[in-house]
Amino acid sequence: MNQKFDAYVRLMRMDRPIGTLLLLWPCLMSLWLASDGIPQWHLLVIFILGVVVMRACGCVINDFADRKVDGKIERTKGRPLATGEVSSREALGLFGVLTFIAFTLVLFLNKTVILLSVVGIIFTTLYPFMKRWTHLPQVFLGITWSLSIPMAYAAVNEQLPVIAWWLYFGNLFWTIAYDTMYGMVDREDDLKAGVKSTAILFGRFDTQIIGFFQFLALACFTMAGLSHDRGVAYIVGMLMFVGFAIYQQNLIKRKQRQDCFKAFLNNNRVGAIIFACLVIDYYF
Repeated sequence: MNQKFDAYVRLMRMDRPIGTLLLLWPCLMSLWLASDGIPQWHLLVIFILGVVVMRACGCVINDFADRKVDGKIERTKGRPLATGEVSSREALGLFGVLTFIAFTLVLFLNKTVILLSVVGIIFTTLYPFMKRWTHLPQVFLGITWSLSIPMAYAAVNEQLPVIAWWLYFGNLFWTIAYDTMYGMVDREDDLKAGVKSTAILFGRFDTQIIGFFQFLALACFTMAGLSHDRGVAYIVGMLMFVGFAIYQQNLIKRKQRQDCFKAFLNNNRVGAIIFACLVIDYYF
């Protein structure tokens, strides 16, 4: 029983919270901005739980889709579905339970949020299969992971203001940048396995294109702050974003797996610091 529970935990990536955190920071930013710095506690609870559940949901369906590929890739060959610790039927059952929990959470919110959550669940289900159909799965991931932002604005304001899209597109571009770094880790294995990614599509121009998306993310995040009349502390956060981007570019320029993975992980600090600067800007 303990071994099976451990396998489920690893299948949902509960032992590796990096993905949850990367999803959480922009979600919290949107709640703070939409609420003018005073988010309601019940919204915080619902959205934080939603982030945890939906990230787990995405990991389960991702591993189900990749169950015949993961064993061929060094980084993923130990995943529970690849090793047979969890069956395909068990994974689909877990995915169904997590989806039900996620949808139940949004039933406490308004119709706009519920409709957006349905889109989110559909996109989360489709995302893992994008790497077979297109070289742009990172773009699709960004579209999917950023949906918590309009959902948060809709939950707070009962409508979706235009200024919400600055943060949405900022997170979309940022996700493309850091997930391409992640893709660079597996590029050689993905080529052998026939899996597509922006890391493969961008080829020798990968670092330059990542830098371009980092610039777009910075521009959109800055506009999101200015649209909400944010001040000095938030601008400091944007300057720190630039510093982290330069650091990450220095890491990935050698295109070594370990360095690219380190650059990817560094984005958790980026999100945490931007959110911290936003909170400081509201309260101090």
